[in-house]
Amino acid sequence: MNGPASPSPPLSRLLELTADAVAAVRAGRSLTDVLAQCAPPARPGTQALAFAVLRRWGAANAARELLAPRTPPPAVDALLTTALALLWPDEAPPYPDHTLVDQAVTAARHKVPAAAGFINAVLRRFIRERAAIAEQAGRSVQGAWNHPAWWVERLRHDWPTQWQALLAQAQTHPPMCLRVNARKTSRADYLQRLAAAGLAARAAEGPGLEQAVVLTQPCPVERLPGFAAGEASVQDLAAQRAAPLLVGAGLPPGARVLDACAAPGGKTAHLLEIAPEIELLALDADPARLARVDQTLHRLGLTGERVHTRAADARQVASWWDGQPFDAILLDAPCTASGIVRRHPDIRWLRRPDDVHALARTQAELLQALWPLLKPGGRLLYATCSIFRAEGAEQIDAFLQRQGPEAARLDADSPGHLLPLPDNGSANPEAALADGFFYALLHKP
Repeated sequence: MNGPASPSPPLSRLLELTADAVAAVRAGRSLTDVLAQCAPPARPGTQALAFAVLRRWGAANAARELLAPRTPPPAVDALLTTALALLWPDEAPPYPDHTLVDQAVTAARHKVPAAAGFINAVLRRFIRERAAIAEQAGRSVQGAWNHPAWWVERLRHDWPTQWQALLAQAQTHPPMCLRVNARKTSRADYLQRLAAAGLAARAAEGPGLEQAVVLTQPCPVERLPGFAAGEASVQDLAAQRAAPLLVGAGLPPGARVLDACAAPGGKTAHLLEIAPEIELLALDADPARLARVDQTLHRLGLTGERVHTRAADARQVASWWDGQPFDAILLDAPCTASGIVRRHPDIRWLRRPDDVHALARTQAELLQALWPLLKPGGRLLYATCSIFRAEGAEQIDAFLQRQGPEAARLDADSPGHLLPLPDNGSANPEAALADGFFYALLHKP
């Protein structure tokens, strides 16, 4: 029998852990990796606070520069900007001002005792002058939009009429969406089970979303009926379009399919759920991330002699290919992940301008390496979870120019850029709920 759940740590400890996470992101570490090392009782609270802070980090940094122009040591700076972000003007502040300041000072006394008085003074001044300081902080691009200035400029260039809406959307909380495993149950039956478990949900609408469900409120996966038995997976609506796009009207039994950058395995599993007769090879260059693919397939009951996983760089074809061409290839290429910043608010602060160009080169190399492996009459789906045109439309335009119309053809129904906005030109009524993605379905004549 399980004992009682461990209580969440006090707010001062959560602020300390959040500041550590913020400092780690500033140093270049993924928030996901940092949170994975957080003790389970503290993880939910730390994640919630870290998400809130990173969504306002641009403004908080701008305010800190006004209040303390001389940059404090990293630990002090992280705790100070954490508290400033949580004290930011808000219709529904997460904590009363006095509570937040008191607990931040308590955290400072434990983490950086010599700075406790300094942090107390800065935070109390911010509260006294909050409206004026917030207005002044918002005069900078980073302070106004809570994204790096280069990111804002790229969106302004790529989407001149939509960039502001995209930046605003990146500050919202994403919905929790599920993909029902069609090999185990139907969406209608699963919706009934969710209702019986007290979880409000509805069926999603739109192309490729026949097994998609949107929860009214997020919940821990442990509460989802049949999750451990593989009856459902958590997956964004835009990501759920990949497998149906590649499979199309169907693949012949025994068709050879390559998932070239498979981790963490959501799209791999979806392919096997809707096309159980295929022979699938899932590659990923990172063995640790590939292990997540194996875990996902095992939970969903999708392992078998027709499913293979292998750690390999898809560009190094000679190291992994057996010489037999593929009927279909999914290339979910490495990218900036600029389309999923709602779910991962650290991404905007981890990326650098040169990353866009470096990743675009990798994407081009993957396309060039994998295209010859496709059978005549086969299809390749190129995908990125990015809204930057250099990783989407511009990448595919350049590839088609290199190949020529006799060697590669873009499917007329390719979705192209899927922006996470209500009016994005797509036929998907759920667009505003979905992440930003790009899809190009290519045919080999």
